Amino acid sequence: MATIDLNTDLGEGVSGEPGLDPAELDDLLLESVTSANVACGGHAGDDVSMARVCRLAVERRVAIGAQVSYVDREGFGRTRLDVAHGTLVAQLLEQLGALRAQAVAASGSVDYLKPHGALYNAAAADAQVARAVVDALLADAASTGTCLPVLTLPRCQLARSAAAHGIPVVGEAFADRAYTGDGLLLPRSQPGAVIHDLDTVLARVVRLARLGLVRSADGVEVPLDARSVCVHSDTPGAARTAAAIRAALADAGVVVQSFVVPGVEAP
Repeated sequence: MATIDLNTDLGEGVSGEPGLDPAELDDLLLESVTSANVACGGHAGDDVSMARVCRLAVERRVAIGAQVSYVDREGFGRTRLDVAHGTLVAQLLEQLGALRAQAVAASGSVDYLKPHGALYNAAAADAQVARAVVDALLADAASTGTCLPVLTLPRCQLARSAAAHGIPVVGEAFADRAYTGDGLLLPRSQPGAVIHDLDTVLARVVRLARLGLVRSADGVEVPLDARSVCVHSDTPGAARTAAAIRAALADAGVVVQSFVVPGVEAP
């Protein structure tokens, strides 16, 4: 039976939903997703928001992921920064440690790591940035005795570097993003990069979960080894979209579950 994880970004202090404050949006999304990428201080988030999201995630058996970022709260982590390797590794470890403290206080654990924004894109394309993320994961594993999986694009630089160093890699797809023929995300600067029609989004996610295929923007059938699908939380209608995706997957006989057991870090 096909299985897939649904992930989203939480604790960022933003909401694209009219009439909902960010905390209310987080709460609604946690009713649908199975993994939560929690902002842990780099681009957004603080001890209060981390504690709240971790508590709710533990209550609902949702996996907790550290969404690490360039330290860029003004720019929301959306600009690539020139950061020395050692400094970036230390910054990522600090963010991971901050979230772990709140997860443990909520009787949970950090279950995986996912870069955010510009760091996500840079680590996917640049071997040096990817190695900084890998080195942070290796240093964390050395101090804790556990090796966190990394959530990233299949076949990208980060995925290859992590796998080469024995770090579990979880391939990720995006519910509302168009792809190129080689399985990369179509740049947002190009027309059609973001898919707004809900029925189209639902059909694509179900097809990906059942067949492992996505149709590219130019009509090519692209195999995509994705075990998780991201629903962007800052997109208008995110809560409705997440709930609709979960329902459509269930109707198609797809089991929606996290790629890790929440609260049990991988050995």
